[in-house]
Amino acid sequence: MERKKSARPNGILEKEIQGVGKVRFVPSATAKYVRISIRPEQGVRVTLPKRATLEQAVAFVQEKASWIQKHLTSQQQEQHKKTLFSPEQEFSTRYHQLLLQPHSLRSLKSNLKEGKLTVWYPEDLGHAHPEVQAYVRDAVEHTLRLEAKRYLPQQVSFYAQKFGFRFNKVVIKNAKTRWGSCSAINNINLNLHLMRLPEHLCDYVILHELAHTVEKNHGPRFWALLDKISGDARGLDRQLKAYRLQVY
Repeated sequence: MERKKSARPNGILEKEIQGVGKVRFVPSATAKYVRISIRPEQGVRVTLPKRATLEQAVAFVQEKASWIQKHLTSQQQEQHKKTLFSPEQEFSTRYHQLLLQPHSLRSLKSNLKEGKLTVWYPEDLGHAHPEVQAYVRDAVEHTLRLEAKRYLPQQVSFYAQKFGFRFNKVVIKNAKTRWGSCSAINNINLNLHLMRLPEHLCDYVILHELAHTVEKNHGPRFWALLDKISGDARGLDRQLKAYRLQVY
């Protein structure tokens, strides 16, 4: 049973569904079927095609309630694997080492200099406080973005020249579900979290998106091309699956 609903911009509707929780119903002009997706920190999303009614979509969600709960539980367990940043535990991005320093002030502040990301936090709060952890994570992601802007575009240019690909531009994003993507006009979109990956997997994602400038889908010709330029496309793809975008 639904308990409440709220309208959102662009026709998006939120409903609280018993046994599932909050669900976002998103209308789509191109979707052919009702589709459920469960994304980290975003909850349950249902794509609603034109030919389906909201009542049909709600019934479909209720039918799949057990499956949804299973995946929500799995994602919650993944979230618990996130790093608890502390002064004692080492954490580094590709080019910077994180240092946590308590101080007597009530404010949080950070500084990025000479290969170090230093975060000062109120000693009376402690490093484990949610506010401190959120601030540290934001500082880490800001650092990753700066590193990505410096490193990734030059890597894309290097491999494009090496293998004869042509692209439009490189865009750095903090996407929640993808390491990278290639648009219809060959813009290469890369996730700033690529800077957390081993170098060979970061390069693999770049090659993956460059291959999409030629082959737009994941058909046999795409994998043959990617295998040719990466050396072991399927093997590298399996390695990449060991990493999580939002869990680190």
